[in-house]
Amino acid sequence: METLETRYGNLPVDGPVDRYRDGSLRAAYVDGPVALETSLGRLTPQHSIDDTRRMQLPQVTFFPNGQVRSLPLETRTVVATPVGELPVELVTFHENGAVARVFPLNGKLSGYWTEADEAGMAETLRLDTPIGRIASRFVSLAFSPDGALRSLTLWPGEEVTVKTPVGNAPVRLGLSFHPGGTLRSVEPARPMETPTPAGVIWAYDPDAVGISGDENSLAFEPSGAVSRVATVRSQIVARLPGEVPRELAPAVRESICGDGDREITPLVLEFTAQNLIARHGSIGKPFAILPRAGASLVAKPFISAFAVSFAPKRCSM
Repeated sequence: METLETRYGNLPVDGPVDRYRDGSLRAAYVDGPVALETSLGRLTPQHSIDDTRRMQLPQVTFFPNGQVRSLPLETRTVVATPVGELPVELVTFHENGAVARVFPLNGKLSGYWTEADEAGMAETLRLDTPIGRIASRFVSLAFSPDGALRSLTLWPGEEVTVKTPVGNAPVRLGLSFHPGGTLRSVEPARPMETPTPAGVIWAYDPDAVGISGDENSLAFEPSGAVSRVATVRSQIVARLPGEVPRELAPAVRESICGDGDREITPLVLEFTAQNLIARHGSIGKPFAILPRAGASLVAKPFISAFAVSFAPKRCSM
């Protein structure tokens, strides 16, 4: 066992110690009970493991300035977050010491411990948010350096109804907020009619992945105007002066399951003050960047020449 001097006092560690180029501590495995004084109070890093749910000892990580960055906890601990007291097993911090993200659970999935096992331990939390109270099971809650609620990540299968600038919406996976507290984005749980600068579009992304609730397919400006939308049921006809009309539509692709079926790649539209940007999928490269000035944009239903699935694809094992 080795003892390291840190801004939190002496830290007993075991195993490899990772350092930055200047020699400052980056990450280490804590070996034995010790309490770290944080903005959330005194927290004890995880220093033991079990045979099922927590089979691996995670490292405690630090910023170059010595501030703790990621802190897995020895036991589930109730901490006072900016949205109230919450039970957590993993906490991350900003470089200024403010809480960045809290995870109510932090089990390691394996052949012995499944997502269903972990979900069985998740409890419903009731949070007062800038858009009202939300009750759900959460994977994580994220905060800005100033303590404002930044995003909520829901457990797979969870659905909440929230008030959005385009009406009440069923939401899955996550939602996020602007710094001022207005709603920044949501992930629609089902196709929903959404007024946009191009007309009414059926907003829904079957390919959405709930890694975090920070970025979602239906996004809003602080004013409430739609700034981004993904759709598999709508297309846009764009007319520019002196140009042939262009159709911006979802793409049809071979199924990722390799079963010969076809499925839809969502059309993602981003509305900026100057342009309309179109891409296929949330990480696809833009295939059209059209000026908003002088353009006529008309939304209409998307009809494919092929029999396709609009639902999320689940491949058979």
